[in-house]
Amino acid sequence: MTLVTGLRRWTRRGVRLLRADDPETGWLIRIVISVLLVWALLYLTPADAVVRTVLVASLACWFLFVAGDVRWPRLARAGLALATLLPATIAGVPENASAPLFLYAALFTFVLLPRTPMWAILALTGAVIAVLLTGFWLAGRGATAMLTQPTLVIILVLFNLHRREYRLRAEQTALLLEQTSRTQQAQARAAALDERARIARELHDVLAHSLGALGVQLEVAEAQLTERGDVPAAAARIRRARRLAVDGLVEARSAVAALRADVPPLSQALGDLVAGHRADHTTTVTLRTEGSPRGLPSGAEVSLLRTAREALTNAARHAPGAPVAVVLDYRGPTVRLTVHNPAPAPPRPVGDGAGGYGLTGARERIALVGGTLEAGVVDGAWRVTAEVPA
Repeated sequence: MTLVTGLRRWTRRGVRLLRADDPETGWLIRIVISVLLVWALLYLTPADAVVRTVLVASLACWFLFVAGDVRWPRLARAGLALATLLPATIAGVPENASAPLFLYAALFTFVLLPRTPMWAILALTGAVIAVLLTGFWLAGRGATAMLTQPTLVIILVLFNLHRREYRLRAEQTALLLEQTSRTQQAQARAAALDERARIARELHDVLAHSLGALGVQLEVAEAQLTERGDVPAAAARIRRARRLAVDGLVEARSAVAALRADVPPLSQALGDLVAGHRADHTTTVTLRTEGSPRGLPSGAEVSLLRTAREALTNAARHAPGAPVAVVLDYRGPTVRLTVHNPAPAPPRPVGDGAGGYGLTGARERIALVGGTLEAGVVDGAWRVTAEVPA
């Protein structure tokens, strides 16, 4: 079982190495070229001692490149260049088929290496052509041979340069796609964190204000019961605490609504809010929508909806029974929400524990989404106007 497990492990490792290996200049192709060069040295090389010595030196330089490419890249590339030049010196020897094989194998690898500078490729190509022409001339080879071999070298180099450029572009494209994907993921994470921070801030404010006010009311009710024995006043405080709990729950649900994918449109949510307020307070509340409704960011919609709820709460507290008009205006570059009702006097800000945020908190929430909020008495009517970018 141990032997089988070991074989499986080595097989999986070999498959991973094959998948990660460069199909043109990786270790597998280098092993194949090494075997081919050794075979050519043993079986295709003539008996000439000089030729064998040169090819053995070229093969040694090739193995220097294979062994030292990772640890000593400069030395390895110098060895590969020498492994290319040495066979070129004896390429003019008749019946010497192994020299061109050594030459083309080393030059093929040298040009395709992605980290080889262009000047080095051009310099080596020029040196190889010069050495070839000199060797052919000294060997008395004809003009056909002197033209054929340099032409083959130039064709090989141009083909490999084209292939190298294609690979570099493919690698750059893959790298760019990976960077783009990482950037998009980082942006998505940042957006999610921003949204979570916003919701956490909303819930924190809701709970801090609502529970704080609730604790104060219950503390006062306890004092009225234990110290004064004033049951009616304590009951009133308890009812007030219950309203605070209900309002806080509504505010918390409003904040959580920003996370939901099925949040209703702003006009529909306002319609539900107006209908509920009309039923709870038995007063006249109208809603009018002007312009064509369009989608807004969830933060802006929740902020406007909260502002409308705060304004209606103010109206019910400080002008009970008076009609209230709510206008949602989509015309123009911003979306404007207006709530107005007759009021005998400007209502105090709702920050006294009776309704959570108050207009100050609503103004802060509107500002966080890039909008503005104004509140005050205009022509004898209390008016709240909030605007957010469309």
